[in-house]
Amino acid sequence: MTDDKLTGLRKSIDKLDSEILKLISDRAKCAQEVAQVKQQEGRDAVYYRPEREAQVLRRVMERNDGPLGDEEMARLFREIMSACLALEEPVKVAFLGPGGTFTQQAAIKHFGHSAVCVPMSAIDEVFREVTAGAVNYGVVPVENSTEGVVSHTLDSFMDSNLKICGEVVLRIHQHLLVSENTRRDHITRIYSHAQSLAQCRKWLDAHWPMAERVAVNSNAEAARRIKGEWNSAAIAGDMAAEIYGLEKIAEKIEDQPDNSTRFLIIGNQEVQISGADKTSIVVSMRNQPGALHSILEVFQVHNIDLTRIETRPSRSGTWNYVFFIDFSGHIDDPVIRIVLERLGERANDLRVLGSYPKGVL
Repeated sequence: MTDDKLTGLRKSIDKLDSEILKLISDRAKCAQEVAQVKQQEGRDAVYYRPEREAQVLRRVMERNDGPLGDEEMARLFREIMSACLALEEPVKVAFLGPGGTFTQQAAIKHFGHSAVCVPMSAIDEVFREVTAGAVNYGVVPVENSTEGVVSHTLDSFMDSNLKICGEVVLRIHQHLLVSENTRRDHITRIYSHAQSLAQCRKWLDAHWPMAERVAVNSNAEAARRIKGEWNSAAIAGDMAAEIYGLEKIAEKIEDQPDNSTRFLIIGNQEVQISGADKTSIVVSMRNQPGALHSILEVFQVHNIDLTRIETRPSRSGTWNYVFFIDFSGHIDDPVIRIVLERLGERANDLRVLGSYPKGVL
């Protein structure tokens, strides 16, 4: 009786698989037809629409009845959309490399595995590649829940006209990794990115207080280095461990269990309203008392939710500062237009970095 029931269930699964396969193929054919329509627009055709993908993923999560979780279902649809988009026009994405960084993981989470990911050795190189048109988009880290803002990314925006097209929030799990050549009882050096070393400071103090902590350009670079050294270990994530064939001797060693990093998608396009959006701006104020209050008052009067504000030294003079501000809403919202107009009257300079969908996954 049990065998008969299993046989019946397997036949049902086979039938469903055939239906799913046909539906995915039908969707892919629609994507090809979309590409043909867009090709008529010539060189100005835009194949990837962040607001459209955000709307689709939100709708998937809203309509999901289980038993798969909302995020798991959305990830499946992300990969379907990624593969279909590649039929239209493969998306090229620059990220802070080498391969195996959390930034690459964020790029794949946002664009799917069908995107062509191109590693860059520095954040400003990511900006340059997107500006030059060598890639369609870039992915850069902007803030960590434990260690705060990534200053290099904010500074790069001050020298760039690129737009923010999206955001990704990634849970960061750090592991202590060794290679097949590592003599575990003789580890005297631990490599990682400076942010990761800071995120694991207490754990390192407790378990490897005598080991030298060496900051390198990325976690993936740390993973690559220990392949040729017998007395070193690396702190990095799952992707680096897999790519470089390393073993985890301690898992999830970050000091804060909810450790997360926010990444920004940068590009050249303006993103339309998705229905749940953020806007990022940079404001330069005159050096006078109450400058910050003057900014915040505008948001308070119009009941706009501020999600982040950071201060950076201005390039225009000593002891002058600029404010990087994120808030809920889109520049095409009427109330946001009013807010920006009021800020422009008070600010020495105001630049909109972009309006984009709030992170879905």
